[in-house]
Amino acid sequence: MKPASENLTARESLDIISAMIEEAKGNIQRNNFFFLLWGWVVVTANLGMYILNRLNFEHPYAIWMITFPAWIYTIYKVVSRKKTERKTTHFNRISAWLWMSYGLTIFCLVFFGYKINYQLNPVILTISAIPTIVSGVILNFRPLIVGGVIFWISGLIDFMMPMETQPLVGATAVVCGYLIPGYMLKNRKE
Repeated sequence: MKPASENLTARESLDIISAMIEEAKGNIQRNNFFFLLWGWVVVTANLGMYILNRLNFEHPYAIWMITFPAWIYTIYKVVSRKKTERKTTHFNRISAWLWMSYGLTIFCLVFFGYKINYQLNPVILTISAIPTIVSGVILNFRPLIVGGVIFWISGLIDFMMPMETQPLVGATAVVCGYLIPGYMLKNRKE
């Protein structure tokens, strides 16, 4: 490796960038677990909310409490993986901050949801497109990019749906946006 004071050739710069991208792809690909975990949690919560609503349960949104253990487990997994991960690249940091920002945005929406009469599903679906598409671009994995587009379209559709049926659109979007790409990513060879 050349001393820091020497300039890199164009080829050396491209090689370094390519190596960083490949390392980031590998790390993100190993994180398909999170797409599957959150995919199943959110599909279960959406379908549970729809069913509880149909049964005239007084607080159908209570089903979303299943996300609390998922958050705790996610934080545990991230911390434990950080200790064992080979390298942290610039792309890994971008991806981590992207998803952390997304999570904090969702938390704020839920916490202040009363300000918009808890019409959260279409907003969350629309916002979910951003980290999904960016992760697909980083991985160069078209199913995640398509999944992000499906989130956008589903969010637009959800804005026009009655509140009672919005969870069905949400569940469908998550199956197409997280679960299908997550399983494809899991089965993809590094």
